[in-house]
Amino acid sequence: MTGIADEAPVTLNTLKQLMAQFAKERDWDRFHSPRNLLLALVGEVGELSEIFQWKGEVPKGLPDWKEEEKVHLGEELSDVLLYLVRLSDICGVDLGKAALRKVQLNAIKYPAKVCREVVSISNKPEENPSTNNGTVPDAD
Repeated sequence: MTGIADEAPVTLNTLKQLMAQFAKERDWDRFHSPRNLLLALVGEVGELSEIFQWKGEVPKGLPDWKEEEKVHLGEELSDVLLYLVRLSDICGVDLGKAALRKVQLNAIKYPAKVCREVVSISNKPEENPSTNNGTVPDAD
C-alpha cells in the first residue's frame, strides 16, 4: 500500500512525504489548513482518550489487553501522529528538529539531579504532595 518495506525504519520525513502524497492524490490540500488539521488532531486525541477512559491505570506493555484492543490503540495513536506530522508540514515546522530542541530545553529547565532530589523528597510520607492537604506542586 505504501511501497515501504515493513523492515525499513520509519522516519518523520517518510511520514511527511506519505501524508503529502496522500492528500495530493485526493485533492485534499485545499482542506488542510492549520486550523482544520489542528481540529482533526484534537478529534483524534479524543478518540485515543476514549480507549483509556474507563480502564483506570494500566500497566506498561498493556499485558491484560486483548490483541484487538492493542491494534485499535495503534490505529488511534497513528491517527494522532499522522495529523501532527501533517500539521507541522503545513506550518513549515521541522517536527524532528523542534522535538530535539524541546528535549534540550527541558533538560535545562528540569536538570536530572534536581528532579531526582525532588522525587526523593516527595517519596517521604511527610513531604508527599498527595498527603499534603490535597495540594500539589505547580506543574508546567
